[in-house]
This record gives sequence, C-alpha cells and structure tokens, in this order.
Amino acid sequence: MYEHSSMHPADTTAPTHQTACTTRRRSPFRRTVWRRVLPTVAAAGIGVTGFAGLAHGGEVGSATTGGQSATATELSHDSSARTFRAAGTGSVRPAAADFPTWGTRWVVHATADTGSPTVGMINKTAPGQDRITADYQVDTGRKVCEGSSCSTFMAHLTGPVSGFLSVVAVDIPQDRLPGVPVQGGGQPQPQPGGSREEMVNRAATWLTANNGAQVPYSQAKVWKDGYRQDCSGYVSMALGLPTPGTNTVGLATNRGITRPISLGELKPGDLLIDASGDNNTRHVVIFEKWNNDAHSSYTAYEQRGDHGTDHRTLTYGLPGGDAEFKPYRPVKFGD
Repeated sequence: MYEHSSMHPADTTAPTHQTACTTRRRSPFRRTVWRRVLPTVAAAGIGVTGFAGLAHGGEVGSATTGGQSATATELSHDSSARTFRAAGTGSVRPAAADFPTWGTRWVVHATADTGSPTVGMINKTAPGQDRITADYQVDTGRKVCEGSSCSTFMAHLTGPVSGFLSVVAVDIPQDRLPGVPVQGGGQPQPQPGGSREEMVNRAATWLTANNGAQVPYSQAKVWKDGYRQDCSGYVSMALGLPTPGTNTVGLATNRGITRPISLGELKPGDLLIDASGDNNTRHVVIFEKWNNDAHSSYTAYEQRGDHGTDHRTLTYGLPGGDAEFKPYRPVKFGD
C-alpha cells in the first residue's frame, strides 16, 4: 500500500482558477477629509438610517477610496469605553467585533495579503454603507497607509463578506481593532507572491500555526485563513490560490496553475503530484530541496493524514519511490 494512500488523501472539491485582484479607484480625498465632511452632512439634517449596524474589517494594503459623496452618519470613537456613537442619536454600540467603515471600494481578499485573490468589496457605491464584523486580526508586519492613517493589521471578516480587509478601512483612531484577538503574535506573516521563497515561507507557517503546533489534517474543515486542511488546500494556501483551495486533480491539470516538468528540473516551490485514483489515494507535496547530489531523496512540505503539516524527507516520484507522483511547476514563477 502506498504511504500516502492511507495518510494523505486529497479533497473531492472541484478545481478552481486563480483570480486577480479587482482594480481599485483612488480617491482625491484623504481619510481626514472624510472625517471633516461627515459631521457637516449629519448637521445638515440627513438621517442616520444608512447605518443599521457597525462594521469592522482589515486587510493590510487592500483598500482604497473612491470619490463618492459623504455618508449621512458621523461616528465618533470613545477609546476609554471602546464604544462608537452615532451622531445625533445618542445611541452607543459595543465595538468588540463590530466597527464602522469609511471611504468606498475597499477590497476584501482571500488571505491576509493584498496580493491574494479578491473575494468581494465593501462600500461599493457610498462611504460607510457596509458594516463589518471580525473574529480575529493578523499583524502582517507590512504597513499600509491611506492618507495619514497607517496599519500593519488585517482583520478576518465574518460579514458582510468573508475574507481579509485592511484595518485602515475601519473608522477608528487605532492601528488595530480594539477587543479583537490578534493572531501571529505581532510577527510578520509570509505573504503570497510570485517568488519561490515566499511560497515556501508560507508553507512553513502551518507547521506552527496551531498555537505552536502543526495544522491538523481534515478534508472537511478549513483553517482560520480560509483554506481546506488537506494536502491540496495546503498547497493552494502556499500558492495564494482562492480559498478554500482547488483539489489535487486541479493542481495537476489546470495549466493556469501548473505545468509538467522533469525530475531534474525540480526547484524549491515545485510540486510532486499523484492525481490518480480517488480522494483516498491522491496526494501533493511541495518540493524544498534535494538531500544529496545523487538526488535519491528530497525534503518537502506536506499536509498528511493522521498527522497534519509536516516537513520531512520523501522519495515520492523518484526511482524506487512511488511512481504515481509526477513533477509540476507553478506557472506563477514564470519559468
């Protein structure tokens, strides 16, 4: 029996294609301008019904504003009480996971990086029209600024769109969301991109992402970053593909994602894939390096059954190893 047959089944979901981020419009106004305009609009007698609830969000580097008219509500922050007050209403709402937004056309991304695929947009036509809620935030270590406001934090949204949004999209004076758990310990997080190093660094994050332990294996569950916890979901995460990830067959056959190569061409970030059989036999691993000049084994990253994320020596696809595995190169590397 193949080692991966019982240990590393892949998912049965349909393959997906990598998407590009939506083009964002730049506003001639800065964040400070919006904050001056909003009180004026509210003072003019325009109602506050546009804000049925508060919203929160944050993905580093993802947001831009559009030149839309100001919304009808002013929201002021009371940092001591951690509440927000709607101007003219006297109502106070807790801000533990629910925050107001500002500006327009803020892009929500698949992962905590602005280079990841777009999964939606908030405030499409008017500033602050969407409220956002978040369950955690990530310190990416990469500063994003809009006007005079900057933040390295991205929040994981649970509404109105699921995904990651820059905290600069939230109308608060802090650079992070108050009362919302922070993941990543304030350390920079590897970001998806076109380089092999970035991909391998992202793969390594799952070795300790579970409070210092590896992410557990599951074909049915998704991790906190939105990716399925099986082998192909893991590789999709490392490549920055859309959540929850394509399946093993898609990784091998979608020429928008990979192309076949020879064993001798393998470089860090390339894949070895067994796309035959069913979800109990298919498997994919990420090649990191050859272990010797004879190329008789290599070190790889993988998400395997009954264990989770692993970084170990393998012989899949090599002479004397599992012949079902074939080498592939992610086309995003451009070589």
